[in-house]
Amino acid sequence: MDLKRTPLYEMHQKYGGRIVDFGGWALPVQFSSILEEHRAVRERAGLFDVSHMGEIKLTGPQALAVAQRLVTNDVAALADQQILYSPMCYAHGGIVDDLLVYRRGPEDYLLVVNAANTDKDYLHVSEVARQYPGARVENSSDATAQLALQGPRAERILQRLTGAPLAEIKYYWFRPEVEVAGVKCLVSRTGYTGEDGFELYCSPTEAPQLWETLLEEGDEDGLVPCGLGARDTLRFEARLPLYGHELSDQSTPLEAGLGVFVKLGKEGFLGQPVLVRQQQEGVKRKLAGFEMLERGIPRAQYPIALNGEEVGFVTSGTFAPTLEKNLGLGYVPVELAGVGSEFDVVIREKPTRARVVKTPFYRRPKG
Repeated sequence: MDLKRTPLYEMHQKYGGRIVDFGGWALPVQFSSILEEHRAVRERAGLFDVSHMGEIKLTGPQALAVAQRLVTNDVAALADQQILYSPMCYAHGGIVDDLLVYRRGPEDYLLVVNAANTDKDYLHVSEVARQYPGARVENSSDATAQLALQGPRAERILQRLTGAPLAEIKYYWFRPEVEVAGVKCLVSRTGYTGEDGFELYCSPTEAPQLWETLLEEGDEDGLVPCGLGARDTLRFEARLPLYGHELSDQSTPLEAGLGVFVKLGKEGFLGQPVLVRQQQEGVKRKLAGFEMLERGIPRAQYPIALNGEEVGFVTSGTFAPTLEKNLGLGYVPVELAGVGSEFDVVIREKPTRARVVKTPFYRRPKG
């Protein structure tokens, strides 16, 4: 099967990226080492190609109505140039995807979705929108490149390349038109690493030039190109969920600990009756963070057991470079999800002790 390539594929090769198959995309897992890239983002800055992410435009007088039907969070609460994180559910309460909603205007929304889910999400959004003649849906993923500049020095580096006052872009807000080194970009401030940072959306033809300019400008601040490996360890430490791991059509936002993004009082979104019932009755299982008390790294799909009986499974796990511990996330019965609870992770058929800890595992220092 031919892998899809982002507009930065040649840059990945030029900068020594080790290319892997990521959900049908040819993307770099690392450039130097996952550990070095992880530390660069925590201490300085890293540059990621996230052009594989999907972008779906939702416009027209009924665009808001469609968005409200689709997602569990309250899109009506957004101001222009504000961003919302939300799960998007099926009628049975399972998660279609988790996404960002950018409000460009009262009739103009941009949905940023996970790469592997783009086609599925586009069909789902289009299906819902069919009931609303005043809404238009367009998959603009191929016309959009996205770079993510992350880390404590991100603002300093980017500010040298633009006249726009970046300090005025608050967390989960964006500016629709910012010139960065001569390239027109939509610049937002969200991030998927637990650090401060910016996303730059631009035309695919201008993305390679922007990539090179950013790396050159950021060299004195220790900016490095980063791959999917560090992106995963960084998001994991910050307990940011990954679709296909923590989230799926078999899990609900309440089980995944995303209840704060579910506005049950909002009118008529898909999955609402199921989630209302689940809230009233209580969830049977919960996503919990844990640390290993014995040697071993928990990996996705490893069984979680109590007294020899399988009771759950690991969704993500790794050696966490910032904390220098083996940590994991997994679904366990609600009575085992409290901080201090202990159970076994079955690693290569060997029960290995673990204890539930407070999450997120990592929070960036204030100030």
